[in-house]
Amino acid sequence: MPELPEVETTRRGIAPYLVGRRVLGVTLRRPDLRWPIPPEISELLPGQRIDAVERRAKYLLLHTEVGSALLHLGMSGLLRVLPPDAPVGKHDHVDIALERTPAQAPRILRFTDARRFGCLLWQAPGATHELLAKLGPEPLTEAFDGDLLWHLSRSRTAAVKLFLMDNANVVGVGNIYASEALFAAGIDPRRAAGSVSRARYARLAGEVKRILAWAIERGGTTLRDFLSPDGAPGYFFRELNVYGRAGEPCRVCGTPIRQAVLGQRSTFWCPHCQR
Repeated sequence: MPELPEVETTRRGIAPYLVGRRVLGVTLRRPDLRWPIPPEISELLPGQRIDAVERRAKYLLLHTEVGSALLHLGMSGLLRVLPPDAPVGKHDHVDIALERTPAQAPRILRFTDARRFGCLLWQAPGATHELLAKLGPEPLTEAFDGDLLWHLSRSRTAAVKLFLMDNANVVGVGNIYASEALFAAGIDPRRAAGSVSRARYARLAGEVKRILAWAIERGGTTLRDFLSPDGAPGYFFRELNVYGRAGEPCRVCGTPIRQAVLGQRSTFWCPHCQR
């Protein structure tokens, strides 16, 4: 599943082609993805200029004067900017046609989703969609720090990795990056969130910021389906320290990396480096 760095890579890739351009039309090849596609997508979006492309958690918002198209890539979704005559594939479900500009030829924004776990929804002007209403702070902003994690974690008995992946606490720290940040901070992912000290949360928050920022610069972590809008894979997978490395030696101490299941997700850690 694309995580925050992959979604941010997508946002950065499509924004130069979308911002300031008018939508000529919308082609829906099916009436739903994960949920039904609301009529506003076909009725209100055409004719509007895209004023900004924003990311909130793992959602992308195409802002216009009359509202915002809300996109989620789901498990295997891709957004690509293509020529209008690009051949249509079996899983190419949505095309948003963009006007020609003096600097750019006509383009389409194509949403491809083989598993159809993604979504295309609508947010009215001045409103916050219910999917975004209860989200925590963005990890790369000043609103997220160790003090926040420490305060939210008091009396929490859930594993610290699950606590870190809870979007109500902080958004976008998915399985891969939670594993890597906990390793960098030296924290056992199975430890109860309420037992982690304030100082260790300060280090963890710093590592989350560092790792996510570096992963974005590296184009994300391509494990199976994700490609950036220009078709390039992410390269952060070459720098993973624990995720997907069960049984391999720790890059720091040589101890074999262990694997377990927490919250139905595979978890990887070094039993020597993480306490």
